[in-house]
Amino acid sequence: MSEKDRRFWDKAARKYAASAIADEEAFARTLARVRELTPPGARVLELGCGTGTAALRLADAAESYLGTDISGEMIAIAKERLADAEDRDLTLRLRFRAATAEMLAEEPDCYDIVLGFNYIHLAGDLPAALAHIRALLAPGGLFISKTPCIGEINPLIRLAIPVMQLFGKAPSVTSLTAASLEDAIRTAGFSIEETAYHSAKKKDWRPFIVARAPQ
Repeated sequence: MSEKDRRFWDKAARKYAASAIADEEAFARTLARVRELTPPGARVLELGCGTGTAALRLADAAESYLGTDISGEMIAIAKERLADAEDRDLTLRLRFRAATAEMLAEEPDCYDIVLGFNYIHLAGDLPAALAHIRALLAPGGLFISKTPCIGEINPLIRLAIPVMQLFGKAPSVTSLTAASLEDAIRTAGFSIEETAYHSAKKKDWRPFIVARAPQ
């Protein structure tokens, strides 16, 4: 992500935090499946955590959980939410930090699970992003992605995105299909163990992908 994108998300943070989850049922299914895939004692990293909505619901399943985002404003809101959480144990497990995958990959820490919800299509250079994720994972660790595949949405919406970007109403995005995303993940050295769709309401163009790093 670029500095321009960071400024976009900083500006959008408060409005984003106030918006409702578009498909609460699908979100609940996603979180439930992540919990099933999280082993006891897991070290979890979430990239692009936004204002911490998923992290606050998942962190109790992990030994440690680090939520990161390029936007300092998003992270500030996530920290506010953590401070207001009724479960005091969360503060022992969950941390939020403004950081990118590239920054984290230069550090010695590694993780059993890396999560990217609504992340990969915003990450910029896809091969580089996946290489950083692989470097962040312990051998045999899981990368779990659920991100919009812009290449499968209504063509009129796809045509509108560059116009919105011109006026600062949309960030940089990578146009993917589920097939091209899976191909990129495999090319990065992962094996895909699961692809699912969690929405029950309409056509779902956000595949839930579970990929395992090499041992």
